Amino acid sequence: MTQHKSALRRALSATAVASGTAALMLAGIGAAAAHVDVSPDKTSANSSALLTFPIPHGCEQSSTTKVTITLPSELNDAQPTVNPNWTATKVTEQFPEPKKLADGSAITKRTSQIVYTAKAPLSPELRDVLVLSVKLPDAAGKTLYFPTLQTCETGQVDWSQIPAEGQDEDSLQSPAPSLTVTAAVAATDGHGAHAATASQTSTDPAQASAANDDGGQVRSWAGLVAGIGGLVLGGLALLRSRKTAPAK
Repeated sequence: MTQHKSALRRALSATAVASGTAALMLAGIGAAAAHVDVSPDKTSANSSALLTFPIPHGCEQSSTTKVTITLPSELNDAQPTVNPNWTATKVTEQFPEPKKLADGSAITKRTSQIVYTAKAPLSPELRDVLVLSVKLPDAAGKTLYFPTLQTCETGQVDWSQIPAEGQDEDSLQSPAPSLTVTAAVAATDGHGAHAATASQTSTDPAQASAANDDGGQVRSWAGLVAGIGGLVLGGLALLRSRKTAPAK
């Protein structure tokens, strides 16, 4: 009987630990999903990159109606990818004097914002992704910030906080989406480079981002739930064996 009690205590203890781990994982995923961030397919200087902005929730359970993405001053333009759930418009700003570019040409205005307006309010229980195509600047090591204003049927969230020097971005309540430009990648003529380019362009970046985000979480949670279920069943089996075991 003492042996049965000891085994039962170990099983129930393991179940409690696993359940606590699951709760902490859920809290961590919820906190990570609470922010509007940006996922670039490339970060190298002078490259053409696709920037994916996930819209994971509303404003205090209010549906999202508009998302305004402000471009950093280092970018002169952005091309919004068509999303059937949204209409996209560009907001431009005029320079006080022409701005010279690296190729010797000059421009008099730039795209300062991309405004996505939902054709139907996006429920806080659903998620979507918005994708911009940009030409990254020749500024390796530079962090680019994209302040994003999320407008809802009731209220709004201004994701525009930029950390001070030395400040941890995780300490901010509403951090602006950001990316850091890395060193330029030398062009190659090998078949490997061509295959890599074909692979990147053959998949819709929005779908790839959504699949990588949600698919991995689903598999992780499935494995965790299965493990907890096995521990619980083991504990129940020990209880049944204790009740049915013949007295000695």
